[in-house]
Amino acid sequence: MQKHIIGIFLLLAAAVCSPAYAVQPEVVEATILELVQKNPSDKAGIEKGVRGTARLWQEKDGDDDAFRSFCRGAYIADPEEKRAVFLKISDYLEAIDGHFNWMSERLGWHVTVHTGAIREIDHLFSSLSPQAHLTEDLYDNKIAFYIALNFPKLTLQEKEALGDGRLAWAYARLGDRFTTRIPSGVQQQNGLVSNDADRYIDAYNIYMGHLLDPKGTKAFPEDMILLSHWNLRDEIKANYNQGKEGLDKQQTVYEVMKRIISQEIPQRMINSDDFDWDPYTNTLYKEGKRTAFTAESPERYQKMLNNFHAQLRVDQYTGDTYIDRKFNDEMEMALADVEALFDSFLSAPELKEVGKLISKRLGRKLRAFDIWYDGFKPRAGLDMEKLDKEIRLRYPDAAALEKDLANILVKLGYSSDRAHYLAEKIAVDGARGSGHAAGASMKGQKSRLRTRIPAEGMDYKGYNIAVHEFGHNVEQTVSLYDVDYYLLSGVPNTAFTEALAFVFQKRDLELLGIGNDDPEKAKMDLLDKVWSLYEIAGVSMLDISVWKWLYAHPDATALQLQEAVVRLSKEVWNKYYSPVFGVKDETVLGIYSHMIGYPLYLSAYAFGQIIEFQLENHFTGKDFAAEVDRIYTLGRLTPNSWIRQATGNPLTVEPILENLRKVLVNP
Repeated sequence: MQKHIIGIFLLLAAAVCSPAYAVQPEVVEATILELVQKNPSDKAGIEKGVRGTARLWQEKDGDDDAFRSFCRGAYIADPEEKRAVFLKISDYLEAIDGHFNWMSERLGWHVTVHTGAIREIDHLFSSLSPQAHLTEDLYDNKIAFYIALNFPKLTLQEKEALGDGRLAWAYARLGDRFTTRIPSGVQQQNGLVSNDADRYIDAYNIYMGHLLDPKGTKAFPEDMILLSHWNLRDEIKANYNQGKEGLDKQQTVYEVMKRIISQEIPQRMINSDDFDWDPYTNTLYKEGKRTAFTAESPERYQKMLNNFHAQLRVDQYTGDTYIDRKFNDEMEMALADVEALFDSFLSAPELKEVGKLISKRLGRKLRAFDIWYDGFKPRAGLDMEKLDKEIRLRYPDAAALEKDLANILVKLGYSSDRAHYLAEKIAVDGARGSGHAAGASMKGQKSRLRTRIPAEGMDYKGYNIAVHEFGHNVEQTVSLYDVDYYLLSGVPNTAFTEALAFVFQKRDLELLGIGNDDPEKAKMDLLDKVWSLYEIAGVSMLDISVWKWLYAHPDATALQLQEAVVRLSKEVWNKYYSPVFGVKDETVLGIYSHMIGYPLYLSAYAFGQIIEFQLENHFTGKDFAAEVDRIYTLGRLTPNSWIRQATGNPLTVEPILENLRKVLVNP
């Protein structure tokens, strides 16, 4: 594995070359002056377009005369002609995006979907990035420059000033397509790094039937296999209200998590059932006898470091950092604003009262793993074995769930015609990992719903994930097929698709016909949302802190990163959780696999839950299905513009806290 890592970075280093910008400042100014004299009404657009094109132009694209000649000939002055050209470009890009997305799906099929044994050739093909050379090809034949000149990139402030102008928004999104020029070699090798991290996470299974508790007994079923961290977390959730046996199981899972974070876990216990392991004392056994082992350290953190090094190579072509790209460009919210939003919630004094309420309900002091307390959900008092059995009968395989998608939508309030219109554009696959939703990129293609479906059928965990992913699929379908301009397809950022996924997921039992007439239901739902947001907002702050540390220590080793993550986990815990839990220096926040395979993605979940709350408030008393359709046809505006047009209110955590204060008056 180490040789594989070294090979990746040798290739990365070979792929990197310094960008060579060719256009002299005086040539840029002369070109702007020439075009403005002929088209004075578009002075601002010309300045943006010419300067943006010049930043992308390299020596191989031509000399100063070639640049000036290109701008003179490619600039579109007539608004009607510009609109006609824009529509042509949209059609071409949809075809390109769609077919490359299809190719990527096919190349990764056997690694992503449970189709049998994975062979090395599957990994090799899944690591290919068929579109890696596309961007450079578009620069070589001048299409990228044509777009950059006529549809220049707008700043965040300029976008939010566009108001309701749909065509102007679509132009702005086209302007986001060509703003940097990253060599295909760098992109291809980054794909290898990302794929390597995904392989690591997807295979991080713990064979629970081989865990020993302090008494040396095995508490989990022999055939139980849980993926870290998702299934481990869900096992903790599933054992609330299961008495002392459930509490002991939770503590055992937590001990496993701590060993993973600290990297003291025996390498032989990962994705293997050859040994028995006591995570409390970190003792490994073979046929009842203690045996020596090698700890995993620091492989987990090497994967994180690989991702960081890959992004450093991108930085020199963008002039910013990965943090900037994730927040300013992808999330389109300034990092400081995101941190302030999360901090205002995490620091709310009302959370102490929620913690006291949970402690009272549990009849004990809070433990660190209670950040996943699941007792506010109605399923906390359900017979999970009976529920698992019912779901297995209903959904024995992926085909059964796919056949039922339209019925699920009807239960959510959609008409039969609309439900079938959406459902026929969504396919279901059995996932190797915990599950995800893969959206289509052109009309005529289906989005994919993926969740774990064991041979004996889907259990509740798989179903709960499936309903979440179905929410993503509905958003992906509506915002592709029903949006007015292809360039506006999608949502402002991943938080907005997570919001609808959460809205769907909370209705999982309702969709099974398991009702809840409890008059306390609304109160319990709110408390559940608050505690869930409390958990994920803190993890998001840790994720951000780790990447800030990486940029401050670019030469760090994997062991140094390991030490930093453990230390930062404790710092975030002590700031936001210790006042509520009454214990210090816990590291539980460092368990999240997203930090390995999907760096800086966690903020989207926290952001999504904040948005979800506002959407749920908005949906109250309205036609749910009609509003989902209306809201998600807004497409990819900026977050602030989208939330205002969707709900009429700004983005803030204050409504959540205000509702929480009302609940806490009569807990």
